Amino acid sequence: NNMIKYIGGNLSRMEKYQQQMATGKKISLPSDDPIIAARALRFRTDVSEIEQYKRNAEDASSWIEITEAAMEEVNSILQRARELAVQGSNGTQTPDDMQKIAEEIKQLQKQIIQVANSTYAGRQIFSGFKTDKKLMNDDGTFAISVSNSEGINYEIGVGDNININVLGGDLFNGGNDAVAGQKGKLIQDMENLVTALEAGDVNEISQSIGKMDENINNLLRIRADIGARTNRLDLTINRLQSDYLNFTKLMSINEDADMAETIMNLKNEENVYRASLAGGARIIQTTLVDFLK
Repeated sequence: NNMIKYIGGNLSRMEKYQQQMATGKKISLPSDDPIIAARALRFRTDVSEIEQYKRNAEDASSWIEITEAAMEEVNSILQRARELAVQGSNGTQTPDDMQKIAEEIKQLQKQIIQVANSTYAGRQIFSGFKTDKKLMNDDGTFAISVSNSEGINYEIGVGDNININVLGGDLFNGGNDAVAGQKGKLIQDMENLVTALEAGDVNEISQSIGKMDENINNLLRIRADIGARTNRLDLTINRLQSDYLNFTKLMSINEDADMAETIMNLKNEENVYRASLAGGARIIQTTLVDFLK
């Protein structure tokens, strides 16, 4: 009985190291080492949270990049509209020239409406919480009402949220809320410019230049805020990547078996087990003839 007991114990120790080699882990059950198991759960939870925060930050960064691209297009449109307004205000244009300028302004206005309905991953980026509905109708009126309090926040850390969206009213209505059925300041200013060009009203065209400057300044204000958010996201993503590497390393140190040490221990236990088998074979003879002797 003692021989069987000790041989079984030797076999169990050898199987322990065989299992460590097969799995690459120090333990397979919490009962193997409760302290390591508790640390493993804590580290795995931390790594899982960091991975989710990193995905959130990357998604937020992509949303802001799309928004920045849309605002860059709006800026180009406004700059072109201002150039045309200056061109129309110099008093040297013929009625035919004024009409051509007005037609180009109309096309720029249509392009702004398209930009206002820009999407990211199937979601409207300027529609506040109503990401399934477009911001503007084809005639330039707001299709929905959007309050400037409808900020979409992403959680990018423990207690760390960041606003990712630009609201349609803030961008296209001079910082005011968007109201369904009404035209925003930007669209209305362009329509007034078209009317002035078609009527040949040089004074009204000159006043439109100042309104375009207001819209451009409003756009620059929003872009400055977007730039600050982009920088913050870049720093956050870098920090999360560093945290992920650090916690993954700690998790590996806590859980992973040292293969060189495991192989050495396995060979030692294997030698002990073989020796115990050989000793047992000599103690208990295996044939009836040996017993009769």
